[in-house]
Amino acid sequence: METLEGRCWVSEFGDDNSREDCGEPPKDNLISDVAAKHAAIQSDEDEDEGGRPGGLKRISAMWSSFRRGKRDKGKDPDTTEAMGPIVAENTSKQHRYVSGQYFFEYLVVVSLKTKDSNSYEPQITYQFPKRDGMARFQKEEEEKTLKAITLFCFPEGINWAPLTEYHSETFSFVLTEIDGSRRNGYCRRLLPGGKGARPPEAYCIISSLACFGLFSKIFDEVEKRRQISMAMIYPFMQKLREAPFPAPGNTVEIKSFIPESGTEIIRLTRPLDSWLEHVNFNTLFGCLTDEEVLLVFAAAVLERRIVFIADELGTLSQVIHAVAALLYPFVWQHTLISIVPEILIDVVMAPTPYLLGVQKRLLDQVTDQGDLLVVDLSVDKKTTFIASVGDESSILPPKLQAEILEALSKRQKPTTVEEMNRVVSEAFLLFFVKTVGHYGSYVKHRRAGEQGVFEKRSFYKAIDSKTTRHFVKKFLQTQTFDLFIQEVEQQTGPQQGIFHKKILEYQEKKKKEKTKKR
Repeated sequence: METLEGRCWVSEFGDDNSREDCGEPPKDNLISDVAAKHAAIQSDEDEDEGGRPGGLKRISAMWSSFRRGKRDKGKDPDTTEAMGPIVAENTSKQHRYVSGQYFFEYLVVVSLKTKDSNSYEPQITYQFPKRDGMARFQKEEEEKTLKAITLFCFPEGINWAPLTEYHSETFSFVLTEIDGSRRNGYCRRLLPGGKGARPPEAYCIISSLACFGLFSKIFDEVEKRRQISMAMIYPFMQKLREAPFPAPGNTVEIKSFIPESGTEIIRLTRPLDSWLEHVNFNTLFGCLTDEEVLLVFAAAVLERRIVFIADELGTLSQVIHAVAALLYPFVWQHTLISIVPEILIDVVMAPTPYLLGVQKRLLDQVTDQGDLLVVDLSVDKKTTFIASVGDESSILPPKLQAEILEALSKRQKPTTVEEMNRVVSEAFLLFFVKTVGHYGSYVKHRRAGEQGVFEKRSFYKAIDSKTTRHFVKKFLQTQTFDLFIQEVEQQTGPQQGIFHKKILEYQEKKKKEKTKKR
């Protein structure tokens, strides 16, 4: 999704001044680091008092790999009108690659194999497609990626017990490359066919595309075929790989044959608002009250360290992606790990901002850290905020807090994912429109075609409300705003996209209100 080519890189262990240090992207990456740790679990002799491998030694090289980077130069995702279904078998080559991307890179099955009498080791037992004819360095990189995948599919570690019942769960994670670009891992864990107690297995799809709902439906089809035979998965995934990835609002149809059922047509549709297609706000607001979501949002806006606690992997991944989406049109620029594998739990000791998802059984290894917001998402929680800084309720301007809560209260209950996403996204987008939406008037271009210069002081002083000015003063110091405004300065053409459209609508509304008062 993103890189940070030619931009300022922040040393993850540096202080605030390191924000201005520019240079090449870091050489380390998450995949290599995870693979190395995975291979060295048994041999690491630098152990702490609890017998775990020494935390800082294990993770000191990995921080920059979790970077979240540049957006598409200020452009909002395409919101193309729906063009109707595209049939995979009969489309021309021109229409096949309407969005220029495949659905996925590959599908793997990760199984738990007995390592000794007390532990299991996750291993890849199926891969589609097989990668043949690769150069040596490409093969080495793929092996590292595959090892990382096994770790994220089973983040609990090696201690498993055979099961007779297991409720399948779907979650996602992110693999970060050397250049800062990332690929999404979509995972469904379930109990394989058979009799007696047995460990679960995981199906994992790796794709450069972020669309959780779409891949969840694909997993439904994979699981249906797995119950018949592993051999049934191959033709379906082959058809899917040959199909075009639809543009926002479009549908692709996949024809697939199933014994005793005949040929089925599976329809996969992307949401029209493509920037929300990886998000389900229902999960976030199902775990937290509206007021609690506001406190989390406030901490995220000021780039604080936030840890989410839950038992279910799906809850963690959906909530963290939802919180990041609340920041739109801004992008979380720091560490984001939707599910922290047990071997990497010491990432909580990082002094820099992060959004982390941690399973509840590891809570004791989190709460001894200071200056954290620890949010319990569990159904049986005693309190939502296990730890906090204490000022979260005073970060946002009171009047704007009340307006967000009023907007959220208008949603219907229960509501569809699409309606929920619309109401929530509009409420928080309007918050940014009212606080910093006047930024465009303070990016000055000396000559046509030249890079603009943001007049920060004038921008800040133009805010009438004292409480809003106090909030914006802090927000201006974040890397989130800094990179956003850098991209605006580099644009030579007019502003475009959803955010700019909402700004114009708000400004027009204010003009009409002033005219009525006269």
